[in-house]
Amino acid sequence: VAEFVDVIQIPAFLARQTDILVSAAATGKVINIKKGQFMSADSMKYAVDKVVQSGNNKVMITERGTQFGYNDLIVDFRGISELKKLAPTILDVTHSVQKPNQTSGVTGGNPEYIESLARAGIVNGVDGIFIETHTYPSKAKSDGANMLDINKLEKEHTLVKATHITKVTVKLLVTAKAEQIPSIWSVIGFSSISGLYKASLYLLRFII
Repeated sequence: VAEFVDVIQIPAFLARQTDILVSAAATGKVINIKKGQFMSADSMKYAVDKVVQSGNNKVMITERGTQFGYNDLIVDFRGISELKKLAPTILDVTHSVQKPNQTSGVTGGNPEYIESLARAGIVNGVDGIFIETHTYPSKAKSDGANMLDINKLEKEHTLVKATHITKVTVKLLVTAKAEQIPSIWSVIGFSSISGLYKASLYLLRFII
């Protein structure tokens, strides 16, 4: 596999398997370790260490939700800052909305929350967004219930780019002199980002 790819991904359920992590590290490729649904953010240190101690420091972590009861996942955003201390951190906003172990025997999902998770992830400083998409999610061989319809992908991409700009503006405002704030605020005013980035704007206004 390593001959043909740039990134090797370790599945969440295998994130603690030493032999797999060490073998993947030996390829010299970027290693993306998906955090196990059963693992805390802190415990990912050991998975990262196994790769780094094998001589490969090109490692990143993907948060994909934490088991919440038997049939649901949640994203604990307190863990994002902890994961970022270990390695660049990606937020998987599609697998995080899965509803596993349904009585039907097929994994369910809440794709209507994908956009909200993406916004929250960016505001919390994730280094990237992971999105699984499909032309017809209902016909996908697996994970269709939590996929983003490809027709909505452009909107999500625009959201990611625009929210990043908002974050940069927040940093600018924090460091700006008091007399500069009104003019900067007018530049990024509500007309250009109407309603879409309320969380960022509220944060920005609170900081001011």
